Amino acid sequence: MEEIDLYLRKSKIVREGVEALTFETQEARGREWAARHEYRVRKVWKDNLSAWTDTKRPDFDKALGALRRREVPALWCYAVDRFDRKGAGSVIQLLDSGARIIFDYERLDSSDPRDRERIISDAERAKASSDLLSHRVRDTKQVQRRKGIWLGAAPFGLRKNKDGKLSHGREWGTILRIMREVADGITPRRVARGLTEDRKASPKGGPWNASTVRRIVYNPVYEGFQVVALSRDYTWPVAYRNEAGERVSVFADGVEAIPADLVSKARRVHAGHQRGALGPRIGKASHLLTDLLRCAGCGARMPTSGRSYVCNGHAMGKPCPAPASAMRARIEEYVYREWLAKVSGASVDEGEPLMIAVAERWAALIAPEQTEEAQEALGAVKAAEAGLERLANDRAKGIYDGAMGRHFPRLVAEAEETLRQAQERADSLNKHRIDLTMFDDSDMLEAAWEAADLPTRRDLIRIAVDRIVVSQAARRGAPFDGDARCTMTWATPEEH
Repeated sequence: MEEIDLYLRKSKIVREGVEALTFETQEARGREWAARHEYRVRKVWKDNLSAWTDTKRPDFDKALGALRRREVPALWCYAVDRFDRKGAGSVIQLLDSGARIIFDYERLDSSDPRDRERIISDAERAKASSDLLSHRVRDTKQVQRRKGIWLGAAPFGLRKNKDGKLSHGREWGTILRIMREVADGITPRRVARGLTEDRKASPKGGPWNASTVRRIVYNPVYEGFQVVALSRDYTWPVAYRNEAGERVSVFADGVEAIPADLVSKARRVHAGHQRGALGPRIGKASHLLTDLLRCAGCGARMPTSGRSYVCNGHAMGKPCPAPASAMRARIEEYVYREWLAKVSGASVDEGEPLMIAVAERWAALIAPEQTEEAQEALGAVKAAEAGLERLANDRAKGIYDGAMGRHFPRLVAEAEETLRQAQERADSLNKHRIDLTMFDDSDMLEAAWEAADLPTRRDLIRIAVDRIVVSQAARRGAPFDGDARCTMTWATPEEH
């Protein structure tokens, strides 16, 4: 008995009650045809996708591949418009190759020369019908976009009214929380973990993940704008632009969007263009070097135990090939003396890297508001530069070759103006000078140290020191030798 494959296709959205479009009905008809003509069904290929010209259909391609390779002598399809809607070109090659295709609804068989013209003409008719439908759908959606009507289901955190406009939904508070936490410097992974722990509902109903948080941060709809996908490969949707190149509001009257400055800051911080206000949360320390020391044997932190700093990994029973420990008084005195000599010996006027780092960190301590404002301005510059680069890359990829292409010159002009304004603000904020005289004089620096309390001393150490790796003593009870046992990592300037 000869074999035959069946190809079934239906669109993703099918009107209720149209039996001819269901997989079950198509397959039943195909098997009836095969039995009636003494064929055995070898394989059933299925695509739940549109047959429009820009849609990839994996099973369709596999079915045709099997036919071309002569793995099966014939392919059955319910109707010409279920097979393809790309016109005569998609069937002529198959007909010329001698492949047998059966279109059940039209009762056409490519093995019959009399059916060849009908198959070609029906393929063209299916394409024309598909093109007309797709144009109507696109035109309708385009008009709705211009009016600020949201086309699909409401995004997470929003709800759609009867006019197609969006307003705050039950989870709007979660959207605000995400924006604020990312702007504060909390990573999307930690934000997702916190939302899951707090049992906050997610878009898909399960636990939160970092990618969902990122999509929310970058989606223009939460700024109140209509969106459009530039291409299937583009990571996030962008704000839709009308014929005048203007963004279109999709929120109902009186509904407030996420503040623009909060959204911008969240995106800058996530992209690494700016630091957030929150860093790693560290408990209140009661000793000078807590969180600076690392064990050379295993890399673990060295908190205090009694009168010493000890390898925490070893203390917790974890394997460490050479657990380090050091008397607090001895190592603290050594680190202080090294710090004093290194900082006071570096030249302020010559702009040595250590002093640049000290200046940056000292400014953050004594003038946090000015420093944060300057960092925010610098972050805006970096974000504006990245925006221009992204536009150029997207243009090179052909993303702006379509309908959005006519807005490209305007988008570039806006991005360049944003960069100019950001640069001017950053330049104005970076003109103030920080007095570093104390760090250029060992006597003044030593006097400041003596007058400082523990928290201030901890801050002073950390403006110049990033890490200290401590190795194990040569033998038990040996005098502390800081030069032999301590490797200090000195501060370096921030990358601007």
